Amino acid sequence: MHRVMEGYVERGELPGLVTLVSRRGETHVDAVGTMAVGGTVPMGRDTVFRISSMTKPITAVATMILVEECRLRLDEPVDRLLPELADRRVLRRIDGPLEDTVAAVRPITVRDLLTFRMGFGMVMAEPGSTPLLRALGGLRLGQGPPAPQEPPGPDEWMRNLGTLPLMHQPGERWMYNTGSDVLGVLVARASDRPFETFLRERVFGPLGMVDTGFATPAGEIGRLATAYGTDPSTGALDLYDEPATGQWSVAPAFPSGGAGLVSTVDDYLAFGRMLLDGGRQRGGRILSRPSVATMTTDHLTPEQKAVSGIVPGFFDGHGWGFGVSVVTRRDVVPGSIGTFGWDGGLGTSWFTDPAEELVVVLMTQCAWPSPSPPAVMRDFWTLTYAAIDD
Repeated sequence: MHRVMEGYVERGELPGLVTLVSRRGETHVDAVGTMAVGGTVPMGRDTVFRISSMTKPITAVATMILVEECRLRLDEPVDRLLPELADRRVLRRIDGPLEDTVAAVRPITVRDLLTFRMGFGMVMAEPGSTPLLRALGGLRLGQGPPAPQEPPGPDEWMRNLGTLPLMHQPGERWMYNTGSDVLGVLVARASDRPFETFLRERVFGPLGMVDTGFATPAGEIGRLATAYGTDPSTGALDLYDEPATGQWSVAPAFPSGGAGLVSTVDDYLAFGRMLLDGGRQRGGRILSRPSVATMTTDHLTPEQKAVSGIVPGFFDGHGWGFGVSVVTRRDVVPGSIGTFGWDGGLGTSWFTDPAEELVVVLMTQCAWPSPSPPAVMRDFWTLTYAAIDD
């Protein structure tokens, strides 16, 4: 694995990366390259990365904590705490006029948000190409690449979302991302504390995730890797976010439950290992084993998979649980059936394989050039399973 990963750095495809493979109590971590293009500061085990969509599983765990405490219920309408989403209208056609709607057949539930079946999400189309996408442009709802300083505070964000019709009926199909951002607001209102405070007190603190949050403290900013975008046609790296003055150097107005966090490989190992252990940690627990099992079970129907997905064929070998993908066919993707996890479009990946008692994390600072996983991630997954020798 080291030789293959080092090749990406030597060829200039990535400035650096950190890999972590943990199985049955044995953990291997490897840091390769530097924290910036042309830089001299080496990547380290404690380097901080923008984990973007790897925030989603953490948000799902926070939600399930409140479900276990009976402050939320999976099949309860969210109207009580999110009145902005009550009495929804639904577009007749996703590319139709905003006023051409029908009434929602039922309210949005907590389960809809967790499974990304709320009826609203990212649309892989040219910005402004439909009336809805044109309306989205001015509402700062975070429908593009992560930019934490752009969205307004949670209450205004919810008000803005509430001005738009749904794209599909609640429960009808899987649509990416927005459900996790809504959950962040829901967790804050259900717990009566800011979302970031709830995560710190109930998830990060108990798990010892000392470097995970929505911004990097000034005293630690030297450990935050420079972030790059990747040109899809040439592979060239362009500066995306600079550490000291960038968008993750100060706390955002809207702590995004979909893509807002920074973290390290060891912090995320603690999170992945907790789920592997059925919700337990350090002699206590974050969740019950049945809640983890529910969270990591495929909840999509074959009909929903047929009309959903980020890239063609994704749901041939995957399902979707609560904030995580779930492997459903081993002949299509690496990993045992039941493996769960998720990736971050700014260059990170995590999965937990219960059958192999395995947790793996890859952190790079280079964004994916397309919705399909880049070669470095596919090689990392292959090499992880090739290393198993028993």
